Amino acid sequence: MGSLIEELEAREAAARARVEALEAEIVELTARLEGEREVWSRLRITRETVAEVVMDLGGPGTAAPVAGGLEPEGLVESGVRVVGAVMVPHWREGLPVDVLPDVYRDIVEVVTDAAKPMQAKQIVPRIGLPAVTGKIEGTRGKLKRLVERGWLVEGRPGQFTAAHPGQNVKSVNSRNDKGSSL
Repeated sequence: MGSLIEELEAREAAARARVEALEAEIVELTARLEGEREVWSRLRITRETVAEVVMDLGGPGTAAPVAGGLEPEGLVESGVRVVGAVMVPHWREGLPVDVLPDVYRDIVEVVTDAAKPMQAKQIVPRIGLPAVTGKIEGTRGKLKRLVERGWLVEGRPGQFTAAHPGQNVKSVNSRNDKGSSL
């Protein structure tokens, strides 16, 4: 019997070593993945900011420059054509929240549904993002943009509320029930 027990112990030790090696690999891959997500997030925010600056410099009706000289594909606001840029139009009476890009719409919906002012760090997990510094800062930038465009109000620094609480917005959960993912 001694040899069977020894064989089982050896197999158990080998399996434990493989599990530990895989766990170490997962830790390394998770760290690399988070680093790449941060790079991706910074690049996306930079692209959005540059497109917004270009739109602001060109004034209304000016399309953002696109690689390869392609023509803009869609209308965001009447007369404003955009490709490759996230467009957050200025709020005006009758403009539905549906005109906002998905992540901005999610932010407005979360803030509108809240009973009290919210901070970026409270909003991030509610829109389906990990509560890490990069995501919180990116969301804070989006919140500031929504304030500048009249969708939200920043009563106290870092505290955001809906600028138009009576506006008709679908809740984030109702869209999730229809298969939308955040």
